[in-house]
Amino acid sequence: MAIGDIIVGIDIGSSKVNAVVGEVNNFNQVEIIATSECKCFGMRKSKITNEEEISSAILKVIAEVEETANIKIHSAYVTILGKYVTIVQNSILKEAKDKYAGISTKDVTSAIMQVKDIDIPEDKVLIDIIISEFSLDNGRIIDDPVGSLSSTFTVKGQVVLADKDYAKQLTNIFKKANIEIDGIVPNVVSERELILDKNEVNDNIMILDIGAGNTDIGVFAGKTFIYTNTIPLGGDNITSDISYVFNITEEEADRLKKQYGLALKSFIDNDTDIILNTYKGEERTKTIRSSELIEVIEARVEEIFSLVNKNISNEGIKSNINNVILTGQGITNISKSDVAGKIILNIPVKISTGRLISTVKSNYRSSYSLVKYVASRPFAKTVASSIDTKTESTLLKTIAERIKEFFYS
Repeated sequence: MAIGDIIVGIDIGSSKVNAVVGEVNNFNQVEIIATSECKCFGMRKSKITNEEEISSAILKVIAEVEETANIKIHSAYVTILGKYVTIVQNSILKEAKDKYAGISTKDVTSAIMQVKDIDIPEDKVLIDIIISEFSLDNGRIIDDPVGSLSSTFTVKGQVVLADKDYAKQLTNIFKKANIEIDGIVPNVVSERELILDKNEVNDNIMILDIGAGNTDIGVFAGKTFIYTNTIPLGGDNITSDISYVFNITEEEADRLKKQYGLALKSFIDNDTDIILNTYKGEERTKTIRSSELIEVIEARVEEIFSLVNKNISNEGIKSNINNVILTGQGITNISKSDVAGKIILNIPVKISTGRLISTVKSNYRSSYSLVKYVASRPFAKTVASSIDTKTESTLLKTIAERIKEFFYS
């Protein structure tokens, strides 16, 4: 990245679309210069159900950040749910062009581009290349091999593919909003550096991002991206359960969830009475016990963790996970959710305490972490979003070209 680069990140969630505009300052740090969010329900159960609604929401957030930052935006990066992502592991053994001069930047960027040379299925499209390890001919693992005196070096990485049909849906949505896509990044990948502590980034970790309508799974073996998927359940399902069971409005259900949020009935200190203000039954009001409310919350939390447990068990990756990190607005305000997760998963679970997680409001965390991830890409030629008019081209082609630009120098 270069000083003055402007990067736009957009996150499409099940209840809202939000955008963050970041600028690289004189200290090579990303400084937020504009944010915006818009309620949007164009995605249901991790599927795009209303392209027009999402496109309209993107138009709105883009217009707001343009006004705030006094710029005209023509392109942006966007997140993608794990459900639509496939990861292919690959490694390349590369000879240094001049072993006496040391490994050059050109050697490294050439090797990185070779990592992507795999057979891509017809129904997939390349969206990212993640480099997890460089090793020299003496076996030493190194973060940056440039300048090292080694006749050969090995690059290990992950080729990240997206379902082509879903990528087309995204490009259609952005095209309607007159925005090109700079790149598509899995949500759990961009969030990793933001929500993990230093001692966690090299561990075998599963990130569970429980949002309003989806739970995104991301499994990492140190820096290696192993697996991702999406469970179409989240915090809004808990709210809907409370609303349905007690016959009250969604608004009151959400307030009660936040006020009495507890994932395990066994941790109740005082089983108090709760007067329901919007009860729709024949009586004007109704009183329930807090234990009744918590039973409803506990049942849905248990289901979410049980589905995650079934998924990672079926994939054969559960035994490799040492710790689980919880994040997301759908779960972090529910006390003892980490304890409930540990009981069901039988793996240590904790709420994220990443040192950077408090640097941005929780509702902008996904789009902010996307901007941070893009800005930190190693060996990238350019990562800036376009704030100038670009020539027309198909958006899927643009994504592929941007990936080349990341690494060619």
